[in-house]
Amino acid sequence: MKRFVLILAVFVSLSGNIFAQSTDSLTYMNLEPYYFHLNYITDSSSVLIDVREFFEYRRSRIRDAVHMPTSVGFEIAADTLGKENSLFLYCYNGYRSKKAAEFFISKGFTRAYNLDGGIVQWRKDNMPVERTRVRRER
Repeated sequence: MKRFVLILAVFVSLSGNIFAQSTDSLTYMNLEPYYFHLNYITDSSSVLIDVREFFEYRRSRIRDAVHMPTSVGFEIAADTLGKENSLFLYCYNGYRSKKAAEFFISKGFTRAYNLDGGIVQWRKDNMPVERTRVRRER
């Protein structure tokens, strides 16, 4: 029994080093809609970012999302947002938000989350959306 406990302790200590993610290889995390929402509402430093184009954003969006389309570029946002913020990104089907998450990680952000399946999957899972029309600010 003592041998089993010793082997288990060695395995746990080694697996922590093997499976730990180094800071050089940080990456974003894909989350299903439920966990995306749960993590967003429980993280006090979270910023929800909709990376779709304006015509997509104006039809429906996740409540409190900041509109930041990929066509505009993220350079200014990367300089403006604090690196300690958790970024929750989504688009129509998840592709553009993956690219946005990769960009923010490359700029030194350590917590970026992608909505797996985008707003399409969000709606399929009956998660809430805002449908009020918004006007483009000039």
